[in-house]
Amino acid sequence: MVAPLKIGDLVIDPPILQAPMAGFTNAAFRQIVRDFGGAGLLATEMVNARGFVWMDENEAEHPDRLWGVADEARPLAVQIWDNDPETMAKVGKRLAEEYQVSVVDINFGCPVRQVTQKAHSGSYLLRDPRRMFDIISQLVKACSPTPVTAKIRLGCTRDNVNCNDVAKVVEEAGAAALTVHGRTAQDMFRGNADWDKISEIKSRLKSIPLIGNGDLDSAEKVVAAFEKYNVDGVMIARACLGRPWLFSQAAAALRGEPIPAEPTMTQQRDVMLKHYQLVVDRFGEEKGTVLMRKYACCYAQGKPGARHFRSGVANVSTPEEFYRIVDEHFPVEAPTA
Repeated sequence: MVAPLKIGDLVIDPPILQAPMAGFTNAAFRQIVRDFGGAGLLATEMVNARGFVWMDENEAEHPDRLWGVADEARPLAVQIWDNDPETMAKVGKRLAEEYQVSVVDINFGCPVRQVTQKAHSGSYLLRDPRRMFDIISQLVKACSPTPVTAKIRLGCTRDNVNCNDVAKVVEEAGAAALTVHGRTAQDMFRGNADWDKISEIKSRLKSIPLIGNGDLDSAEKVVAAFEKYNVDGVMIARACLGRPWLFSQAAAALRGEPIPAEPTMTQQRDVMLKHYQLVVDRFGEEKGTVLMRKYACCYAQGKPGARHFRSGVANVSTPEEFYRIVDEHFPVEAPTA
């Protein structure tokens, strides 16, 4: 058994978190994950603070990335990004008071060029710990008593791995927890996450929990992360996009129970179709179908015939086309000998 994770006064049990992923972890996906269970804390896609303020000032609808947040079950984290402390604090305060989210998480880890080089945010800020301190400390003050957390990478480049120093800054600024992705921004998602480097950070922290992230694609790897490394929690990212039941498998393994089997291909197909309906209910048939393309590809990934299915579903634009491709090409059970 692994102890629950505490983020401020919030207890996360099991200590398995769903990573915020832009373009993927919307309310429909979170509902599918919640149906299976096993995730101690779910998170939204990352929300651009400056864009949120612009929408608010122009009386536009709040970002689609906040779809469902006001009404869905807790605990729930919202991740925000920008490089201006005052803007971040303004949005954090709204999230804490109006949306009553459980956690406000700050993205200091995104390596995508549009966020780093163009907006000088995300992992770009790892080179400026003083700015990070200002952002965190102002958010902590604005959001109190809602806990504020931070997600970082090991550093901007492999030649400048400064996660140990950054971790101290994060804690000194008042953050309630730190999540570390075990790659540098330069690595993007290439190579293997360095869990030894993640584990080293624990000795630099005085009291806040450390959450490890990177390459957790099985229940066995989640168990191994707690057994081998000095972390208080783990975060599952890309591996869950086509396997939202992974959290329930990992949670069972942490309890010492038998790991539930993978759903049959028919069951996985049904999960994908439910996911599709949730997206269509929110965005309409045309936009919902287009948005579902990437999710459908995730559900088929790594399965026999997946490439053929992906090539077909990548071009659908109507429900009729979507259902036809699913009926004709979604992977089926491998025949038994």
